[in-house]
Amino acid sequence: MSESFDAVDIIRTKRDKGELSSEQISWVVDAYTREVVADEQMSALAMAILLNGMSRREIGDWTAAMIASGERMDFSTLSRPTADKHSTGGVGDKITLPLAPLVAACGVAVPQLSGRGLGHTGGTLDKLEAVPGWRAALSNEEIISQLEDVGAVICAAGSGLAPADKRLYSLRDVTGTVEAIPLIASSIMSKKIAEGTGVLVLDVKVGSGAFMKTESDARELARTMVELGTDAGVHTVALLTDMSTPLGLTAGNGLEVRESVEVLAGGGPADVVELTLALAREMLEGAGVTGVDPADALADGRAMDVWRRMIAAQGGDPDAPMPTARETHDVTAGTDGVLTRLDALAVGVAAWRLGAGRARKEDPVQAAAGVELHARPGDRVRAGQPLLTLHTDTPERFERAVEALADAWSIGEEPVDAPRIVIDRIA
Repeated sequence: MSESFDAVDIIRTKRDKGELSSEQISWVVDAYTREVVADEQMSALAMAILLNGMSRREIGDWTAAMIASGERMDFSTLSRPTADKHSTGGVGDKITLPLAPLVAACGVAVPQLSGRGLGHTGGTLDKLEAVPGWRAALSNEEIISQLEDVGAVICAAGSGLAPADKRLYSLRDVTGTVEAIPLIASSIMSKKIAEGTGVLVLDVKVGSGAFMKTESDARELARTMVELGTDAGVHTVALLTDMSTPLGLTAGNGLEVRESVEVLAGGGPADVVELTLALAREMLEGAGVTGVDPADALADGRAMDVWRRMIAAQGGDPDAPMPTARETHDVTAGTDGVLTRLDALAVGVAAWRLGAGRARKEDPVQAAAGVELHARPGDRVRAGQPLLTLHTDTPERFERAVEALADAWSIGEEPVDAPRIVIDRIA
């Protein structure tokens, strides 16, 4: 068949800071999905978008074209409203694990289609695969059935949702174009809109351990995604949250599952509980559920009941102990004082080097590898006290993990306030 446009013309337009027409965008995304536009051409276009940006109309058209490349899910047959959460990724960000069963325990169905980790940010599916027997791949029919029966599902997005995004996502990773805000926003929102949820709450991370290092970039991304969701008829809200310090006291797959279960049991680190509840309240409010405090469902065990049923429904054993690493290594404080800083990126890179993450999509991950924190900014520490414990099955990894932590923390004399978790709300 003859093609309506020429890829090189489209690349030149964006290279020269021009605006692409709706028709050009629709064609280039479709042609890339059909493999008419080559990877090197899409790489050039992605770089031009990174350098020169896109208008709001262009981003909307790009998102619509990504959605049109695949199927859309429909949850209208469910007996309760649906709400979903998406995090832009961070270190120790296990919030999906306690959040999905908590919101389900309060009467809202949570279809959490999640991904795997790449680089220093952990993937939700990698974490849950630390649970013996648990499986990530479900058919659309299984997803609907589990949402009706249990109320929550965390699983892999099917290959039918926004297939254009799958190709472009892996391309961006190897061409230095991951940070392009139009491409991040359209990647996330095309999948979430195609997923068919009625309410979407976005957790947009800002700080050293996030993709967005500055508050201004994080705000721009949050505002762009909220506009895309709202335009598509999805009730969309974003919370800007801190990722200068790791979330909770663990980074690594099995370690984070264990911490999530502590939260569901009514305990767990205060920052993880605070953010879980903040996101749960936004999801419930968006779905029109009032007069329900999610804190009660954590305290009385209802959220834990849903967690156990959700894990079991996907073949996992909720009573199985988490895998433990064969080797551990303590990193200790050099002086007495107050921990004033603990850098999220350094901890994330250390966990990755210990085997908790992957450098390429096909790499395996270690379920038990990761970093355990014994202190957080604001805590008083003593010389020789363990600050971090490193976990891995392959002890030859310790050296490079310790190198990643060389400048990861500061110890001072003056007390410091713990960082504020929720920085702002954008709706």
